[in-house]
Amino acid sequence: MPRTAAGLLKFRPVRRGSRVALVAPASGFDRAEFDAGVTELQRLGLEPVWDDAVFDRQAMTAGRPRVRVMSLLRAFDEMGADAVISVRGGYGSVELLPLIDVDRIVKSRTAFVGYSDVTSLHSFIAARAGLASVHGAMIDRRIAVGPSAYDPVTFLGSLSDEPLGELAPQGLQTLIPGVATGPLAGGTLTQILASIATPYEFFPPADHVLFLDEVNERPYRLHRMLMQLRLSGRLEKAGAVIFGEMPGCDEPSGKITAREVIQDVLQGFPGPVLFGFPSGHTISPTLSIPLGVRTVVVGHPFTPRVVFEEAAAAA
Repeated sequence: MPRTAAGLLKFRPVRRGSRVALVAPASGFDRAEFDAGVTELQRLGLEPVWDDAVFDRQAMTAGRPRVRVMSLLRAFDEMGADAVISVRGGYGSVELLPLIDVDRIVKSRTAFVGYSDVTSLHSFIAARAGLASVHGAMIDRRIAVGPSAYDPVTFLGSLSDEPLGELAPQGLQTLIPGVATGPLAGGTLTQILASIATPYEFFPPADHVLFLDEVNERPYRLHRMLMQLRLSGRLEKAGAVIFGEMPGCDEPSGKITAREVIQDVLQGFPGPVLFGFPSGHTISPTLSIPLGVRTVVVGHPFTPRVVFEEAAAAA
């Protein structure tokens, strides 16, 4: 079976007319958002499918763990889907990890798409199933809103069997210059740290490109989390670090910014560090990017960019 340079299985490509299964592994969502997202996916030429378990509810999550995990597994291998798209993040994905039948995911070779709380599922899929996935747009407040909230080009491109190539989004900044190449891994910082000392620990390969996303964490909390990441030894394994836009992570007064905190904690990091890559929690349309693929980080002082040299999908 086709694999990335890092050894992860490539998922099957998504093309016009492909089925995409919608799942709710974490929090619940508004039905109007769901319906709007279905309409937008249809506009892209995709065929959304789901089972009624997606509308189940508990106090904090979209149903009991067993209901959510069975719905997730059916989406991977019983609906004829080429991709599984999370409707929303929020909270609750971690509850599913002990219940997942990993063999069903491996055999399906189906793409999984999402960000935020489903970072735990991305880590699980990479480590336990050995399968690439996509840190990309979800339905709630992204696909449901349309191209002003997500980028359709990278959404479809990250699911295709052609590499995304070079991305140099406006606002991307170099904090530490340099050039590095490695497989892309990462997600929301809170979820990565929450996995440490569990059987489902985030543990990417050496010299990987680490992508870190976060939202609404004040600078002191961001500093604490980055220090924990550094003291855990995980940061040492990265050859480069890319930070998201980090919305809501500056002090309201503006006296301390997320950018300043990152520069402080990552002082002396030996590889390139970029800030402001708009994937996940963003103030601009969120970009979708494939995890597990060979990625080049170019920390040029004036023209920083990220180059995705291979696709995460193959027939």
